[in-house]
Amino acid sequence: MTRVRLSVAQRRGDLLRAAIEQIEARGVAAVRIADVASALGVSNALVLYHFSTKEQLVAAAFRHAAEGDLAHLRKLLGRRWPALRRLRSAVRWYAPTGKAKGWRLWIEGWAAALRDPVLREVAQDLDRQWKAALAEVIAEGVAAGEFRCPDPQGTALRLTALLDGLAVQLTSYAGAVPRARAQEWVEEALARELGLVEGERLMPS
Repeated sequence: MTRVRLSVAQRRGDLLRAAIEQIEARGVAAVRIADVASALGVSNALVLYHFSTKEQLVAAAFRHAAEGDLAHLRKLLGRRWPALRRLRSAVRWYAPTGKAKGWRLWIEGWAAALRDPVLREVAQDLDRQWKAALAEVIAEGVAAGEFRCPDPQGTALRLTALLDGLAVQLTSYAGAVPRARAQEWVEEALARELGLVEGERLMPS
């Protein structure tokens, strides 16, 4: 059988995706270079050729996941929709009741970042970019007269804090919060922050 020779970028991408899957399954502390190599049927040496340590591999895997999430966020917020519809779309996707993947990965990352400065930098950079993107679309909605919000940056911080906290509850403690109730809380928080009345809050996005 002829083996297909992958480019460096393709091979790194495969390794990063495999690392993400292994971190989600095993956790940062337990995952090994050998686990990633075995998942792809390659040698440990090949993984270490691209990432000289486990720490470098883990940090690169989280950055790869973060870039994927941010690319999807920008796609949602870049649509030619009213700001309110774009904001709702992004929040509902990001919420733990939505279609975003990888909450287990990010909870693992937050825990590991307490002791890993490189990983902490990746997590903080993702957090800053998420808040900035949400604050920007909120400011656009205020300027267009779609809703009221005196502090877009504060609103972005409070919304992401709520979503992150709900993600921990729903991911770590099965049954702690009904998913439908969590979604109601997100909708209510968004309505409060933007000064929407009940009818506006329930409009389909």
